[in-house]
Amino acid sequence: MECFSYFKNKSKHKGQRSAPELERKSDNSATTADRTTKSSCSATSPRGIPELYEEKAHNLRVFSFSELRQAANDFSRLLKIGEGGFGCVYKGSIKRVDRKGEPMQVAIKKLNRDGLQGHKQWIAEVQFLGVVEHANLVKLIGYCSEDSERGMQHLLVYEFMPNKSLEDHLFNKAYAALSWQTRLSILLGAAQGLAYLHEGLEVQVIHRDFKSSNVLLDEDFKPKLSDFGLAREGPTADRTHVSTAVVGTHGYAAPDYIETGHLTTKSDVWSFGVVLYEVLTGRRSLERNRPRTEQRLLEWVRQYPPDGKKFSLIIDPRLENQYSVSAARKIAKLADSCLLKSSKDRPKTSQVVHSLQEITQVSGAGDDASQAVDRSTELSENEPVDSELKPDQSGNSESWKRRMAHLVKLGEHGDSSSRKKFLIMQRTRVQ
Repeated sequence: MECFSYFKNKSKHKGQRSAPELERKSDNSATTADRTTKSSCSATSPRGIPELYEEKAHNLRVFSFSELRQAANDFSRLLKIGEGGFGCVYKGSIKRVDRKGEPMQVAIKKLNRDGLQGHKQWIAEVQFLGVVEHANLVKLIGYCSEDSERGMQHLLVYEFMPNKSLEDHLFNKAYAALSWQTRLSILLGAAQGLAYLHEGLEVQVIHRDFKSSNVLLDEDFKPKLSDFGLAREGPTADRTHVSTAVVGTHGYAAPDYIETGHLTTKSDVWSFGVVLYEVLTGRRSLERNRPRTEQRLLEWVRQYPPDGKKFSLIIDPRLENQYSVSAARKIAKLADSCLLKSSKDRPKTSQVVHSLQEITQVSGAGDDASQAVDRSTELSENEPVDSELKPDQSGNSESWKRRMAHLVKLGEHGDSSSRKKFLIMQRTRVQ
């Protein structure tokens, strides 16, 4: 992976606790063409992330290793709430700044000490989360960078998110299924967080690892984007992209980024399109335990286009038909626009937000009515003609009665043989 511009403690005194200072690190392996496309401060963007960090670094608390070890009960396994290539995450409790009131619950990420890459990602997290501030981004409270008896320790302290991640609630059957409206609300909030990164700062920030596991949920299921270890500054006004080594998560990375290493905000938009389909279907982007034709989510949903008669077959069965088909179709169409092959043809994140706002408002205002209409339309489109003459096996006898009454009217104007057939069908009705 290409080196980031990152912060580095210039002083190596043991127990150093001052805020990390900025140091630009050159990448000798990069070509001249690559260097000209990398994000930098230009006339139209006078300040980059480093300058913004220097302005806001004082907002972060600096913890000692002993403080955080105590907060997480010596990093007890009982308090471990997550684990990844970077290390482990523990639930902890720290004193508030004013030392008043109840202790604050936090999530403490403790990086593995073996590996330079982990340190770079730690630096990137401090760098970006020390700058960004938005209701739909997880808040970084502080950090620890200390040379202890056990070696160099790098830790990050975040606000605690009690409802874990979107991934947990979509794919882990131990959690109750998310309702349709909650799913829409999560998608909208996540899109607003991305839009802020892409269009709400003095510089563009590309997340580069947007996925359902990095959408955390607070006590009210409000979404907050997390894990900025792979984030990058976007291109300046006179550039079209930044060139990087390809990193991220398989199944979420945009194909154009994989093929060229050219990174733009539209790379995040592609990833968002994948998550849109995950929310609709309740399926992961890649599931090896399914039949071959269903293992890759995007290939599978392509068989059921949004305007097709069989579209409802892809909807997450855990919703138990409690959703608006018309809204679901619009979500799928939005996902398809995010997943267009050419990055230039994909919508901007602010446009995605606007579309989701409209879908959410319409779905929330008339969900029951639209649902009933959509179901009847879906039924008439999908059922064969002879099934119209049978009662609904789910026990929907009222619908069957209405259809039979319609046939009675038709039979009144038909010949005797038609009436005879109708009477035979009525006598053989399955109760």
